[in-house]
Amino acid sequence: MNQLILGDCLDVLKTLESESIDLIYLDPPFFSNRNYEVIWGDAGEIRSFQDRWSGGIDHYIAWLKDRVQELHRVLKPTGSIFLHCDWHANAEIKVFILNRVFGEQNFRCEIIWQRHNSHNDAKKKLAVLTDTIWCYSKSDKMVYNAIYGKHSDEYKESFYKYDDNDGRGKYRLDNMASPNPRPNMMYEWMGYSFPEKGWRYEKASMQKLHDEGRINYPKYKNGTPDYSKRLALKRYLNEQIGELLGNLWTDINNVQAQSRERIGYPTQKPEALLERIIQCASNEGDVVLDPFLGGGTTIAVADRLKRQWIGIDQSVSAIKVSELRLNKQRDLFSVPFTIQLHKYDYDTLRYSNALEFETWIIQQYGAIPNTKQRSDLGIDGRNTDGIPIQVKRSDNIGRNVIDNFLSACRRYDNNRFETNKHSNQPVGIIIAFSFGKGAIQEVARLKNEENIIIQLVTVENIVAIANKPTLTVTFTQLELDKKQLRDIEFIALGNSESGIEFYSWDWNYNANEGFKPAILRDKDGKQTQSFKAGTHCIAVKVIDNDGLENMAVIELKINESGN
Repeated sequence: MNQLILGDCLDVLKTLESESIDLIYLDPPFFSNRNYEVIWGDAGEIRSFQDRWSGGIDHYIAWLKDRVQELHRVLKPTGSIFLHCDWHANAEIKVFILNRVFGEQNFRCEIIWQRHNSHNDAKKKLAVLTDTIWCYSKSDKMVYNAIYGKHSDEYKESFYKYDDNDGRGKYRLDNMASPNPRPNMMYEWMGYSFPEKGWRYEKASMQKLHDEGRINYPKYKNGTPDYSKRLALKRYLNEQIGELLGNLWTDINNVQAQSRERIGYPTQKPEALLERIIQCASNEGDVVLDPFLGGGTTIAVADRLKRQWIGIDQSVSAIKVSELRLNKQRDLFSVPFTIQLHKYDYDTLRYSNALEFETWIIQQYGAIPNTKQRSDLGIDGRNTDGIPIQVKRSDNIGRNVIDNFLSACRRYDNNRFETNKHSNQPVGIIIAFSFGKGAIQEVARLKNEENIIIQLVTVENIVAIANKPTLTVTFTQLELDKKQLRDIEFIALGNSESGIEFYSWDWNYNANEGFKPAILRDKDGKQTQSFKAGTHCIAVKVIDNDGLENMAVIELKINESGN
C-alpha cells in the first residue's frame, strides 16, 4: 500500500514491519546551522528543527542515529540505504552513524553529486559545489542495476564519426572478431576470410546483420571489395545506452528557477537524481521509503517508476504538497495511495472509495485487511487474534447487518467462533460510522442470552474526526491587456479552527481528471490569472494545519469583448 504518513519518522518507523523495505533514500535536514532549513514553516517542521538544534553536532548525530537504527531494522537483507548530506556533517555521519549501524563491511559507495557550478564567492575561497550521498547495504547481497550516463560530446565526436546518410544517424565501427578461439566460427563470409580466432557471430546472426545493413565491408579506393581487410560492425549512436557511471555524478543539474519540476521548495532535489538512485538499487514492485519527505520528489519518481512507496514527514505542508504533486502526474493506470494524518474530516472518509476505505480503516485499527475482493463472506479483514472484521462505510447501521455478520462469522471459521464464544471473547468486529438502536440492542441480546460477543467500533474511536475548513472565493475583473486577455484577480478565504496552511490552484479543472494544480502552494490565497475568451473552470483548494482540505469550483465565462 502506497502511503503518505504525517508524523516523526522515528515514531512511524517503529510501526513498520522488520525487513519490509527494499530501498531507503533520505535527505535529512543538513547540519548547516542555517534557519533556511525551516522551509514550509508549519508547526511540525519547526518542532523538528528545534529538536535537532537543541545541542551541537553531538546532539545532531544522536538525533539522526536513532532514526537510522530504525531504518536498518526495516530494511530487507538485500536492501540498501542512500543518505544525502553535505560537508557540514558528512564525515561524522559516516563514522559515527553508518559505519556503526550498518557496519564498515557494508559500505558500498560515496557518491559525489555536483549540484551547481562556481559562483562569485569562488573568487575569495574554494567553493563547495558538491553534496555527498553515502550508500550502504544491509548485507553483501545488494540489489544493483548498472547505471549509464550520456556520452560526452568529445566522446561522440571521437568515435561516432561515420554516417551513411540513410536516416539512421552516426555510427562507429566495432570489432567482429572473437576474443577466444572458436573453430565453429571460422568460416568465409561474402568472400572475406575469418579472423585468426574466428568470427564473434554465428552464420544466422551474421546474415541478420548483413540484411539490416549493419556490416561495414572494406573497399579499395576504386570501390571494389578489399578482401584483405576485416569486416566491422556498425554501432549506431542513437541505439547506445550510454557510458557506465561510477560515483562521480556531474551530469545532473540542480533544480533551476525556470525548471518545470520546480515546486518552490528551496532544497528540492532533481527528479533525475532520484531516478538514477531508484533504478540502480531497486526493481519494479519494490518498496521505496523516504523518511524525510520534504517536497515529495522521491515518491513522485518511485510512483512513476512503478515502485511501491512510503513517504513520512512531520510537516503537514510536505504531506499535502506531495499528495497534490502525485495527483498531478497520475492517470487511469496509477496505483491508489492513502494518507495518514492526525485528524480526518467526516465527508472525506464517508464518501471515499469503499474498498480503499475498508483497507485503510482496518490498517488504522491495527488489523489485517482481506486481500480477497470476492467470495469473502462479507469479511473485510481480521485482527491479530484472527477475529473477523466487517467494515460498513455507513451511518446508523441496523439489526439486519448484525444478523448477516453473525452468520458470516460462523461460516468464516466455525472452530474459532465456538472457541471465542466459550471463552467470552468477541466472535467478530464491525466498524462503521454509527450504529442504530436496533443493532445496539441485538448485540446486547446476543451477549446476555447466547453468550455471543460482537464488538461495535465507530470510525471516530479509531481516528480523530474534525471539521474540514470552510472556503469562499471572490474574483474581480481587471482591464484587458494588449493581447486581448482578461486578467482576473482571485481571492480565496479559508477558515479553520486549526488555522490555514496554504491554498492550491487549478486553472483548467476537469472533474473526470481530478484536481491537478498549476500552483501547488499559495500562502496568501491571492492570484491573478489571464484568460482568453471562452468558458473556463477554475478550482482552488484550501488546506488547514491538520491537513484537512476543502475545494471550491468556479465556472468563468468570458466573451469576445472581455466581459
